[in-house]
Amino acid sequence: MAKKKSRIWKIIVFIFSTTLIIMLIVMLYQWVVEGRSSFVEYPEFGIPIPVNYSVHGIDVSKYQDVINWKSVKNMHVEDVHISFVFVKATEGLGNEDAMFSRNWKKLREAGLVRGAYHFFLATKSGKAQAENFINSVTLLPGDLPPVLDIEQTYGVPPEKIRQRAKEWLQTVQAYYGATPIIYTNVDFYQHYLKEDFDGYLLWAAHYLQPSQPRIYRDWSFWQHNERGRVNGCYTIVDFDVFNGDSLEFRKLLLN
Repeated sequence: MAKKKSRIWKIIVFIFSTTLIIMLIVMLYQWVVEGRSSFVEYPEFGIPIPVNYSVHGIDVSKYQDVINWKSVKNMHVEDVHISFVFVKATEGLGNEDAMFSRNWKKLREAGLVRGAYHFFLATKSGKAQAENFINSVTLLPGDLPPVLDIEQTYGVPPEKIRQRAKEWLQTVQAYYGATPIIYTNVDFYQHYLKEDFDGYLLWAAHYLQPSQPRIYRDWSFWQHNERGRVNGCYTIVDFDVFNGDSLEFRKLLLN
C-alpha cells in the first residue's frame, strides 16, 4: 500500500512539474516573440486606405500569433492610426482562441479599444455557443459590444441558422446588457439573414470596394481589406473602419 501511494505521489509530482515547465516555456516563447515583434516595422499599411473615415481598426486571431500591441498603437501613417481591435474569443462549443487571453489583456494595457467576437457554427446550439463566449469574455467599460461572426451555413437550412443565431444574440444581450454586433460578408447577410437582423449593428466584410460595402442596409463597421500590415505583427491582418466620427464611436462603447 505504501509503495502504491508513493507511485501515485510520484505521478502527481511528475504531472505538476511537466505542466509547470510547459507553462514556463509558453510564457518564455511569448515574451521572446513579443520582444522581437517590436522590431517589425513597415513604412505603410501596405493597402489602400479608404478616404473619409477617421476611425480605423484591425481584427486578429491566433493566426497572427504574438503581437506587440504597443507597436500597433504607436504606428501612424500620415493621419491614419489604429484605434480599435476586434479579437477572436471563442468558436462553437468549448473552444477558446489560443491567443485570446493574452490579446485581451495586452490590448487594454496598450490603451487600444478592444472588442471580442465568437465564430458561429450553425450546426450547434446558439444558446450553448453563447454560454461558451460568456464563460471566456469579461467585458468592461470602454470595450466594444460583443460580436457574432456568422459567415458559413455548414449545410444547415436558413431557418435553423436564423433561429440559432437569434438564440446566441438574445442570450449574450441578456447577460451583458448590450446589443451585440453582427459580423458577416455582404452576400451571406443578404442571402441568409436579411430583414430579421436589421435591428442589430452590422460589421460588414466586403473587399475591393473603393468607398463602402455594397449592402442595402446601414452598417457600423466595414472590413475592407484582408492583407494589411501593422508594426509589431509578423503576418497580414484584416483592416476595418468605423462608419462615423470619434465622438459617435465613443458613444458605442460600453459604460
